[in-house]
Amino acid sequence: PSNLALVKQLESHPAFNINNPNNCYSLFLGFGRSPVNFHAADGSGYQWMGDAVLKVDGLNHQVAARMVSAFTTWRQYDASRQALMRAQLERIVAHPGLSENVFEIASKSLK
Repeated sequence: PSNLALVKQLESHPAFNINNPNNCYSLFLGFGRSPVNFHAADGSGYQWMGDAVLKVDGLNHQVAARMVSAFTTWRQYDASRQALMRAQLERIVAHPGLSENVFEIASKSLK
């Protein structure tokens, strides 16, 4: 399996608790710091992280706000990756019921 598939499996590992901020930081932000996996050319890493931000935002706004920071450097990448990262930020900002914490970081990143 791909690295992303393996990381996705960790979400269902008995030791992982999505309600524990340190677990979220370790899994999600750890993945977000991986140039090869997070920045995969097909955008799969961005999609997964966008989904994770929205999932965690429903549980802990502050943790999700820190996670969305993985997208804030989108302008530093090639045009293709910029478009993929920007699309995730736009999807996150448009999500109904999004917390103010995440909205503030994601929307400022788009300006």
